[in-house]
Amino acid sequence: MGSQSIRIRSLYKIFGPRGRDFVEPVMKGMTKTELNREHGHVLGLKDINITIPGGGITVIMGLSGSGKSTLIRHINRLIDPTSGEVLYGDADVCRMDQEQLRQFRQKKTAMVFQKFGLLPHRNVLQNAVYGLEIQGVAKGEREERAQHWIKRVGLDGFAAHYPNQLSGGMQQRVGLARALTNDAEILLMDEAYSALDPLIRVDMQTVLLDLQQELKKTVVFITHDLDEALRLGDRIAILRDGEVIQQGTPADIVLRPADDYITAFVKEVNRARVIQVEAIMSPPAATSARQAVRIPAGTTVEAALREMSVANAATAVVVSGEGHEVGSVSMDGLIRCLVGEDQHIPGEISPAVVAEALSAID
Repeated sequence: MGSQSIRIRSLYKIFGPRGRDFVEPVMKGMTKTELNREHGHVLGLKDINITIPGGGITVIMGLSGSGKSTLIRHINRLIDPTSGEVLYGDADVCRMDQEQLRQFRQKKTAMVFQKFGLLPHRNVLQNAVYGLEIQGVAKGEREERAQHWIKRVGLDGFAAHYPNQLSGGMQQRVGLARALTNDAEILLMDEAYSALDPLIRVDMQTVLLDLQQELKKTVVFITHDLDEALRLGDRIAILRDGEVIQQGTPADIVLRPADDYITAFVKEVNRARVIQVEAIMSPPAATSARQAVRIPAGTTVEAALREMSVANAATAVVVSGEGHEVGSVSMDGLIRCLVGEDQHIPGEISPAVVAEALSAID
């Protein structure tokens, strides 16, 4: 069965012995500060409503204390909710009994942690097979599956090495191989790359994106880094103080920030490297389509701008993977997206204007 969507509905988490008593007051407007000051309870999550599409990467992001790690731990119920639902198919994870929950955790979900979570006395192969070993899978089968994923994540030849013999990036690859060996439908990644050096972090993002092209797992990725969120996420939800402030595609977040908080987040984002042409395209042009520059869907504004500049083209046709025309973009529209709608753009786009726009990207 393919991965299904995860639907989180009206989810509240209030930390404290009488959390349920305060759900209704919070619904009626009691603030996080009031709850803590007057009742000694902490509001972790407030009325979370998110649909995480099956087969895609959904990024939950926010600053420290925003509730993002608390939220991901509700998906496999490492934290019990105070109120609400976490639905996977027809099953509510919040209502599973202990046996159902054990089966769900073992067979449907896998988790990759920031601190790697490797067993130091086990080598790479032994770490990778651990989940299948717990499930009782035969040794030959589990080792064959693990060897496959060890190789796929770039650790071929390292199966007999121990964690203390590996770099941080290599250890995180082991964690990813372990998760993939379990063949779980849901991959939960809690600040998985935050402890890595910047170059290794980018490399691991590429590994995940390349694997996801093939595997189509339902990935929930937690981060506090907007650049990482924009690169990885098919959809992004931004949390602040336990509430969802905005959710949508990367283009939604960058082009249409919901409030000043999100605006401040995205202020320094290089739009040209984040936004894809589908976000700004118009319906397919009716004329000269055969002669126009053809740009694949998924192309960034930066790449489209460079390609059209080289071809000296004022417009381009956007085509699907199957080659069907799905829209069109103009040089004017690309530059407006890059510099912002409030900036003056000359009526005629000269080579100098294009050169200035391209230099702004760099």
